[in-house]
Amino acid sequence: MPASGLPPGASPGSSGRVGRAPGLREQLGATRAAFVRLVSAHVALARAELADIMDEVQHVAILSGVAIGALIVAGFLVPIGLSLFLGETLFGSMGWGILHGPFLLADIAIAALLIALGVGGGRVSVDFVIAALLGIVVGLVLGLDLTNRAWTALGEAVAPTIAADIRPLVIASASMAVVLAVLFLVAGARGGGMAGALGGGILGAILGALLGVLTAIAVGPRVGAALGVTVWLMAWPIAMGIGVARRGIDADALRARFWPDETINTTKETIEWVRARTPLGPRS
Repeated sequence: MPASGLPPGASPGSSGRVGRAPGLREQLGATRAAFVRLVSAHVALARAELADIMDEVQHVAILSGVAIGALIVAGFLVPIGLSLFLGETLFGSMGWGILHGPFLLADIAIAALLIALGVGGGRVSVDFVIAALLGIVVGLVLGLDLTNRAWTALGEAVAPTIAADIRPLVIASASMAVVLAVLFLVAGARGGGMAGALGGGILGAILGALLGVLTAIAVGPRVGAALGVTVWLMAWPIAMGIGVARRGIDADALRARFWPDETINTTKETIEWVRARTPLGPRS
């Protein structure tokens, strides 16, 4: 024994007992606790990184949304700005662009829908050409003031006492009101009797007066051209509608495009073939 009288490994003031080594269960418990703390630390780290990643994803998504929104707005601004620019440059007023733009887009939508329904692009193209020719004629007539000159000459011949500055307007509105009133009155009488005739006559008089005013004014080349474009854009869908009303839409052809007839017929033939070769019960 050492001179101090203490066992080996014991310190002065201790009880003299050596510390007990941990058992297997305690070691397993400590190992499990350490593993749980390690996993928890990794999970916490992953959560923190995932939160940072989600913040970045949200940041990128917001900026991408702003970019896409800007492109969409730009896509709208190009046709709108072009329409206004053409209206101001060609016809002298942006109002014509505001009028023609929606008309053109509506016409394109109607044409695309009719082609999708099977009317045929050729028929739509023919209606487009007919409407364009009508618009060209109207634009030339109004742009060259031919109707104004005609009403002026007629007014000088039949009503020279009316003031010259309003003579074409009075003669045109009165003449067109009477003509259209008679036409609409006859058409209304055929379709709805006395009430229809009266309503048609009033409507015809109003439309005739407006048409007379329009044709009596000397609008000039730019406004005449703008009116010709307006007539074209209005006449095109009317021509397409008349064509559809006359010929209709081939419902059978439309159904055949969206109905799997070949598959159904093949399946029926297969079922019949299987039935013919599979006995359904004992034969007598």
